[in-house]
Amino acid sequence: MRIAIASDHAAVELKAELREYLIGLGHEVADLGPDTTDRVDYPDFGYRLAAVVADGTARFGVALCGSGIGISIAVNRHPGCRCALVSEPLSAALAREHNDANCIAMGARLTGVDMAKACLDAFLTTSFGGGRHAGRVAKLTTPAL
Repeated sequence: MRIAIASDHAAVELKAELREYLIGLGHEVADLGPDTTDRVDYPDFGYRLAAVVADGTARFGVALCGSGIGISIAVNRHPGCRCALVSEPLSAALAREHNDANCIAMGARLTGVDMAKACLDAFLTTSFGGGRHAGRVAKLTTPAL
């Protein structure tokens, strides 16, 4: 499976760890940057991630910044993305099962490497439940305002 990963400067090290972990699991990983800890703006990388997930270039996206909050907001500005900010495996699994999330966000300053890997495992091994959740997910893309 092709997975895109992006971060800001605060999460470059976590991104590198997760990229290697995903490759070790047999996934193809598109690292969308950045490559250094030089200061960058998380929206730029969140928008880049959203574009490749929304157009189908990548099946899922992993968005990382210091808290995970800013980059998740940036990704969610794209109507083709549903990015869930998670901090433990249950929320990661429920993001897939109930919300059909196609992106996961985590904060490098808040989530350790082992917990981030556990969140990825839960996210990637959980399927969308459909059923009563399908109509709700449809409203996330086309809100009835």
